[in-house]
Amino acid sequence: MSWTSAQRETTERRDIAAELTERIATLIEQTGKVPWKREWDPAKCAGPQAPVNAFTGELYHGINALMFGLDARPIISGDPRWATFKQAQDAGCHITKGAKAVLGVFYKPLEIEDDKAEDGKRTIPLLKTFHVFHATEIAGLPSYEPPSAEAAPWTRPEAVTLIMQNSGAAFRIGGDRAFYSPAFDTIQMPPDAAFERREYWAATVIHEINHSTGHPSRMNRDLSHKFGSDAYACEEARVEMAACFVCNTLNLPTDFENHAAYVAGWLSKLREDKRELLRAAADAQKIAEWTLCYHPNYAARHGTQPERPVSSSPPLRPELRPET
Repeated sequence: MSWTSAQRETTERRDIAAELTERIATLIEQTGKVPWKREWDPAKCAGPQAPVNAFTGELYHGINALMFGLDARPIISGDPRWATFKQAQDAGCHITKGAKAVLGVFYKPLEIEDDKAEDGKRTIPLLKTFHVFHATEIAGLPSYEPPSAEAAPWTRPEAVTLIMQNSGAAFRIGGDRAFYSPAFDTIQMPPDAAFERREYWAATVIHEINHSTGHPSRMNRDLSHKFGSDAYACEEARVEMAACFVCNTLNLPTDFENHAAYVAGWLSKLREDKRELLRAAADAQKIAEWTLCYHPNYAARHGTQPERPVSSSPPLRPELRPET
């Protein structure tokens, strides 16, 4: 949409969750594909790094990383930067005529009265919106310089090896299948020679490591669901979104559209529950952070893994974090 003063007005009456869900559900219906593939189109794997704010340098997370990633401009330009109208204005830049804004969301805590609460009040998360513009439509913004391997050591080729070593799961190489076994806490991988490029092998490793974060000693998700069930589809959707987030951070091949539409079985869940997408993206972000923190440099720079839950902990349902 083009940016106008009218679009700066509040959007609280809009059903944002429904809008975002409709976009992803429609994408699934239009592609008609089983998105997880053993092969990738190299032309679609040269995407940029994870979406980042042009002025703060902060990465966008969860649903915002997913939705901004669906935009073609970062892929075409090789520039992952975004910013709000005000940020550009405050920096002495301006939005070019005809620029297209992209919707972002965050949760803002809202305190309300509640007679049943001990102090008579309770806090609920209120879904709020903001708009960002891509760097190619912000005049006056310096050219993009991707971080060097020294500045971002997790983009080096050996990054996945470090993550594998620190994941806690045992790896077995051989055969023609890639999968995680919760019973034995083992990841089975075909040899890298079976893949067209070693980067594709590494991206598949990340997918399976994401599954392994569900082990009781880690994030403690229920991994007992049968193949083809709704619960299985929900786990796969979260793990595949997380793989998208991790691979973009590590500069590994990824295809956002392919990831967004992971399993057709997830479509029914989206259609019946408009907030499933928001929950899935938040869960996926938590999984991605857990996996990325297996890299010591990333953990030192961006924080540590979430506290390990006890075996009786409920399923993971973190809230979305506010975005800049």
